Amino acid sequence: MKILVAGATGKTGTRLMNELVARGHDTVALVRDSSDTSQLPVQAEQRKGDLAKLQDGVCEGCDAVIFAAGSGGDTSAEMTDKIDRDGAIALIDQAAKSGVSRFVMLSSVGAENPDPDTEMGHYLQAKHDADEHLKASGLPYAILRPVALTDDDGEGAMVFGDDVDPKAKAARGDVAKALADAAMSAEWAGKTLLMQSA
Repeated sequence: MKILVAGATGKTGTRLMNELVARGHDTVALVRDSSDTSQLPVQAEQRKGDLAKLQDGVCEGCDAVIFAAGSGGDTSAEMTDKIDRDGAIALIDQAAKSGVSRFVMLSSVGAENPDPDTEMGHYLQAKHDADEHLKASGLPYAILRPVALTDDDGEGAMVFGDDVDPKAKAARGDVAKALADAAMSAEWAGKTLLMQSA
């Protein structure tokens, strides 16, 4: 498969890119001009694109798209909306136009029912809005909602769904493996799943 990754140079995205290459996929990293691409696999194609003002055609020729980008927890509400909501929605629309076979969204625990009065409320509302747009897009999709992330590689043992403890942790390496699985496995089709490392 040829898989486009948004957020490919981030902490989760770089692990995901390497995971996809290890599984034999052709990878396309969506990168800005200012992105540090030094950690990307040498095999990866780089395609210029900025989620804050996404141009047409970025998904052309790709079989699947994985949104692993994020504005970060410390950014302004405006930037959160630009990247996590509007950027994700724009990429979903581009993927639909290009006829990709699956769109995988890295979301977050709490996005299912965001509480606006909490510290993460605005971020989770942006994620929620993007998730809902994906569900309504007509694209085959999978949505992964991990609990709080750590910078660990993980052991590859994961828990999904109703058995997830919202206060648990998820290693970025495990999240990358789950996203790769979601891009290709029929078992993920149309599912929205919570996830933690075991």
